[in-house]
Amino acid sequence: MRTPTIRGGAALAAAGLALLVAPAPAQADPTPSPGATPVTRAGTSFLTATGIAAGQPVRVDAATGDYLYWSFPGSAGERHEITATVSFPQARSGGSTWTVEVFDGLRRRQSCTAGAQTPTVDRSAGSVALGCTLRQVRSWAEPWSADPLPGTYYVRLSVVDLPEADLGLPIDVELLVGADGAGSRDDGELKAPLVPNTKAGAVLDAEPTAQPAGEDDGGWFDWLPDLGSRWIWSTVGGVLAAVAGVVGFALTRRPRRPRRP
Repeated sequence: MRTPTIRGGAALAAAGLALLVAPAPAQADPTPSPGATPVTRAGTSFLTATGIAAGQPVRVDAATGDYLYWSFPGSAGERHEITATVSFPQARSGGSTWTVEVFDGLRRRQSCTAGAQTPTVDRSAGSVALGCTLRQVRSWAEPWSADPLPGTYYVRLSVVDLPEADLGLPIDVELLVGADGAGSRDDGELKAPLVPNTKAGAVLDAEPTAQPAGEDDGGWFDWLPDLGSRWIWSTVGGVLAAVAGVVGFALTRRPRRPRRP
């Protein structure tokens, strides 16, 4: 007999939000811009990174073990997708692991929301494909957050694990950066409001009439303050303090002795 599963409050809440939030549409792979001039070089550090633009293809001949750097501008509202392909013209002695990383202008590493950022291939593979989809560039962010802001971004392509005998073997690198400014799609779109207005106020057709003032039921002692008023308690406290002072003085005062003639 199958045991029924009881879902907790957190699971039910997540299921409810899944019904309200539409999934973000898949972003197509970037394509080169018509007439864009290919880039045939790469930098070896952040300071020497080669500048590229969105839609500008990159084709570089390099060696296994090199750190390749490129930079591109990011504007508010854009989402960037980086795709790279590393081809191996010669046979290798073992498998290898490659990585593509993206940094902002402050050298902070930006996380990828999609793409094969660190793939591993065996020795028989002729190429390896890498990818990284960044979060949407925001116009402002809190100082403590690491949200992407407008400015220059850096792409670094390198190998992180391979046999020592394969260091220095030639490779062919193709890289492309795509920019999509279709708006924020990080969290999808709401199909319905989370808190609908179910208690709307009534519309008044005429001005409300003022209620008649009640008759004055006052008496002789209306001029006295309420018993809970601070003036009553302040007066009572002052009288008690004066009485306590007189009694204390009477108890502690020494009796006078008559003077002898």
